Amino acid sequence: MNATRFKTIINSKDKFIKYVEKRAKIEHAIIQNINFKDFKVNWSEFSIYNCIIVDCELSKEDLSYLFQQGVFVYPKFKKLPYLPIRKELYNWRELMEIEKTKAPKTKDEVIYQHFNQTRFNPPMDEALTQRLHDYSIDSCLRELLKFNDEGMTEKKAVGFMGGHSALRTSESYIKTATAAYLIAQEGYYVVTGGGPGIMEAANFGAYMSAYPQKDFMNALALLQETGTNHIHPEYLSENYLEQAQKILQIYPNGNENLAIPTWFYGHEPSNIFASHIAKYFSNSLREDILLSVCLYGVVYSPGSAGTTQEIFQEATQNHYGTYGYYSPMIFFSKKRYVEDTALYSTLHQLAKGMKYKDLLFLTDEPEEVVRLIKTHPPVKKI
Repeated sequence: MNATRFKTIINSKDKFIKYVEKRAKIEHAIIQNINFKDFKVNWSEFSIYNCIIVDCELSKEDLSYLFQQGVFVYPKFKKLPYLPIRKELYNWRELMEIEKTKAPKTKDEVIYQHFNQTRFNPPMDEALTQRLHDYSIDSCLRELLKFNDEGMTEKKAVGFMGGHSALRTSESYIKTATAAYLIAQEGYYVVTGGGPGIMEAANFGAYMSAYPQKDFMNALALLQETGTNHIHPEYLSENYLEQAQKILQIYPNGNENLAIPTWFYGHEPSNIFASHIAKYFSNSLREDILLSVCLYGVVYSPGSAGTTQEIFQEATQNHYGTYGYYSPMIFFSKKRYVEDTALYSTLHQLAKGMKYKDLLFLTDEPEEVVRLIKTHPPVKKI
């Protein structure tokens, strides 16, 4: 079978009915996560060619017939705390849902603990289900961002990277939240790694961009406090999550934005300000995808080794035009990227003679971040 010819994904009973309504052939299709035991289909009515069936409930008779027709059938996976094939991205409510275990845990924690048992040496069945899961997250992301055939997205995604340990009271957190608030008000789609610190700041700012600036400032002040009015900025603190939930209760209609986290860093709490969460098992896939979808630019607030890695990973994608476009890279701290490190000048040296050299910027001001993104759209590789 030629994988490049799979053109259709059918992931619900309604989609299946609509697909077969006026045709006698089922071809070049992936059929996933449908219960065909309750929903009976006479497969012999159709000519079936180049199809894969994944994680569906099938009778023994149907399974035997489909095998005879050359259909590749993955089994219905059992006893997993996650769905190997998803129809949509996660949201924070699903991940925070309390599971009925001996010691009550969130779904996010249960999946992380399951993943952690074999993270360095997974057996084949576990590795397979993780890859299928991450593939379905890929598919959901493509649908959300609306990629065209040239690799450009309908949503104008701008990424924010930076340290996970940034305090909610820190200058970098406040400036990042402000920049994300302003950029989202201009119609850009904010994307982060989905964790705490700078990532939460950007998702928070984007979420609050649906509200006037005074509400944004009020929410920021509330986020920095505990119930006893003591500053409570650290993500390991006891009621870190509760303060964020208060914001969502007071301001329930925030703007859409995206987080792309990973269970590889599952010990870090997922921030809850993202409306869509594309959570991966594979951290290497997740990091590459996180940067590749942010075609309208990436903003680098202060961070440590992880942020530095992301800087050079994005620089590599820009250097070779890997995804067909050159995108702005904005270094959002003169102190971090000039005084404390030589990263900005190093990137300028690396980019000498390359098209993306003119897309490297340095600033300390949130308003300048917005101006640079607006005046420097992605450049198509010729």
